[in-house]
Amino acid sequence: MPEPIQSSAPPAPRTPRRKTLEQVTAENAKSGLKRTLTATQLILLGVGATIGAGIYVMTGTAAAEYAGPSVLISFVIAALACLFTAFSYGELASTLPVSGSAYSYAYISMGEKAAWTVGWLLLLEYGISCSAVAAGLSGYASSLMSVFGIHVPSALAHATLQPVAGSGGTAISGGFRVDLIGFVAVMVVTALLVRGVEESARVNTVIVFLKVGVLFVFIAMGFHAISPANWHPFIPPSQGGFHYGVKGVFRAASVIFFAYVGFEAVSTASSEARNPTRDIPIGIIGSLLICTIVYMAVASVLLGVVPYQKLDVPDPLAIAVKIIGTPWLSLLVNIGATIGLCSVLMGLMYAQSRVLLTISRDGLIPKFFGRVHPRMQTPWIGTIVLGIIVALITATLPIDIISDLVSIGTAAAFGIVCFTVIWQRNTRPDMARPFSVPMGGFRIKGIWIGIAPVLGILFCLLMTLPLVIDMIHSVAGGNPVPLVLLVVYVSLGILTYVFYGRRHSLMAQSENV
Repeated sequence: MPEPIQSSAPPAPRTPRRKTLEQVTAENAKSGLKRTLTATQLILLGVGATIGAGIYVMTGTAAAEYAGPSVLISFVIAALACLFTAFSYGELASTLPVSGSAYSYAYISMGEKAAWTVGWLLLLEYGISCSAVAAGLSGYASSLMSVFGIHVPSALAHATLQPVAGSGGTAISGGFRVDLIGFVAVMVVTALLVRGVEESARVNTVIVFLKVGVLFVFIAMGFHAISPANWHPFIPPSQGGFHYGVKGVFRAASVIFFAYVGFEAVSTASSEARNPTRDIPIGIIGSLLICTIVYMAVASVLLGVVPYQKLDVPDPLAIAVKIIGTPWLSLLVNIGATIGLCSVLMGLMYAQSRVLLTISRDGLIPKFFGRVHPRMQTPWIGTIVLGIIVALITATLPIDIISDLVSIGTAAAFGIVCFTVIWQRNTRPDMARPFSVPMGGFRIKGIWIGIAPVLGILFCLLMTLPLVIDMIHSVAGGNPVPLVLLVVYVSLGILTYVFYGRRHSLMAQSENV
């Protein structure tokens, strides 16, 4: 009996699990979320999620440690990186008006593994951003309470892993410490988000007008106290490494990049926008432009009033107000910073909960994370779980560690978003695009390459490189905490997908059927 002929051909490669636009749109229609957000509210959501710890806290550090007055150039570099990404977000949001932001875009374009990678990066970006913002909020709130004679004990006002002053940034306090103010702030915002998005949007609108108004008052009052001598030398001579000089400008840009995290939170609101195809691009690009103008104006006044060497403090605007010599302005800035950072926290936690909702509905994480409350119509379980995790991170990790992690995660996610535009243009060239990236593109062997997306990718790499180099130097200097945190988070993401996500995803179940 002849033996059966064995085929020597290799098995056909498995195609990526990729959703269609029609699938995602149908799922979006059944989300159970209310469509109440207008274009104006989306712009305010973006401004509220962006103007916060970056301008209130990180600007001083970037100027004092890396760039001096030339931190203004750093703002422009970081803004350009975000602008090209915002164009890409705008096209994808108008073409794919679905919740989940870059996660959903990647699922449609490149498949499940790419979507999981982007989703995991977004959760890192939003989660750590929330912790950084809450840490900054804690500092300003402590300062505000001291004005009214309420002094928070040191053990309840600093993160557990905050280095001891004078230890060179490596030793940790021997006594127990926890950032209680930051912890409570996160839980209060969590409760508000569980209550409902429409109510949260109203509160956010009031807070945004308040905090932007305070910054404009600071600009108006500080303009008359500017000493042009503080702007010279504009680019301080290099002192080695990333301390000043041209290298320092780019290192400061990677720090300032953190100040823009939040504008893309608008893209997560597609399921709750009244007209997502039109309003989401308006919200993304509009909020970014407004924030850039505010940042440049505030930073110019700050650096004109205070010598940049004195700005390496948690509350640089408070230092400037003391020099201006107006007591009531000091109180106003502290109030504006405290309340304003609450709106940033609200916007970022809102975005994070919506990304988690979308991932859970795809089956990549347990379904209960995406359960929507029948009365309040919010993903209440996922929001509470995220709130607890963010609160614990806030209570234990200092802001200087977590801000660099935010920038790395953000740059990676932004780069993937820009690449997704190029992918979509080549795989679905006939798809309707109400908003298209400007500047056009060119073709190489028939493949369309967009100028704006490519510039976005290059700028994101430019933001990441100094952070990676500094992280390596930190390890060599005996501080492995940032690298360890990053490796642990990446490893956890890989294990979650391998042992749970790929087996329980809806796409896997449909393949089995």
